[in-house]
Amino acid sequence: MTETLDRPREEGRMAAFAVWVLYLLSLPSANLLVIVGLVVAYAARGGSTGLARQHMDAQIALFWSVFWWTIALWVLIFICAITIILIPLAFVFGLALLLLTIWFTVKSVLGLLRLLSDRPA
Repeated sequence: MTETLDRPREEGRMAAFAVWVLYLLSLPSANLLVIVGLVVAYAARGGSTGLARQHMDAQIALFWSVFWWTIALWVLIFICAITIILIPLAFVFGLALLLLTIWFTVKSVLGLLRLLSDRPA
């Protein structure tokens, strides 16, 4: 038998995999699939055990940290845009928003690779 079939299956492993994939698809979906991933993570979290549960918790924490940073950056961009002198600073915050999105995607790739290699998130 293959190694995949020999190791014990944890409850929620496929849901954790699905959430990481939905997080990865956040860029082409304009972040709409991130919301779907969050709903799946919350729904599957209760029935998850062991490593899968750790990944669910990490996915939820990742979403909320990025969510609040995104809100803060959009508020700063808005404030800078309405004060004409600070418009160049709005571009800096926009760049920070882009870097936050890239960081979220990279963190999702790393989380998916950790799940596939059976390591904690």
